[in-house]
Amino acid sequence: MILGAAVVALALIGGLPFRILCCATGVIVFEEWSRMTRAKRAGPIFKFARRALFFSLFAFLLGENALSLIIIAAAGLFVAFVDRRERKADWTLGGLAYAGFAALAPGMLRADDAAGLAVLGLVICVVWPTDIFAYFTGKTFGGPKILPSVSPKKTVSGSLGGLVAGMAFGSAFYFEVTGAFPWWILLLTAVLSVLGQAGDLFESWVKRRFGVKDSGRIIPGHGGLMDRIDALIIALGAAFIVGMLFEGIEHPARAIFAI
Repeated sequence: MILGAAVVALALIGGLPFRILCCATGVIVFEEWSRMTRAKRAGPIFKFARRALFFSLFAFLLGENALSLIIIAAAGLFVAFVDRRERKADWTLGGLAYAGFAALAPGMLRADDAAGLAVLGLVICVVWPTDIFAYFTGKTFGGPKILPSVSPKKTVSGSLGGLVAGMAFGSAFYFEVTGAFPWWILLLTAVLSVLGQAGDLFESWVKRRFGVKDSGRIIPGHGGLMDRIDALIIALGAAFIVGMLFEGIEHPARAIFAI
């Protein structure tokens, strides 16, 4: 609750304080990913990827959004090219992309305007109800499992219940902010809900792949930071990509909220 309140406060403030929070998130996620997947075994390539992430985050702190993304993309292409035959740095490359999404997507979406804050609120109003209602719907109705080899407790009924809740809460939030209810908001909230659930399953798969229970221990009793924001990372990344395609890199949130 304390951490959640602090994050919400920084999101409301925006500006440099929120960008610092996003950069700290990216660093922590990269370290948790690297520890969990043993990415450090890639040696010099791992060190290069970590430094590239730091340079990218520093550029983002300075407000150089385009440069920040270019550094991440260029570093990823370089790692993929250098490691194309041995394939020893696949998990390092994945960590660079995952941490980049975790830091840059929410930071660039938020920017310093009301639309950015509204998009963060929308994604939260989709992802959190999806997670909560998926749990209770699955417990209530049970039924077939989605991917028992990855997450034995997640059911189809829970996933559908979470999807409906995410669409309902997300659409209600959009209507509350804008006073409008366009047809595409149902599609957007559905996609964000599904991708959020996919992000949760993806981290579960990674942890099972490496025999790890939690991504870290940064949050007492709750594991690592990735364990708490895995769904948000993917959903925010998707919202950022949609916004960037329609409104560019400087104000991607305005593609969703014209306020």
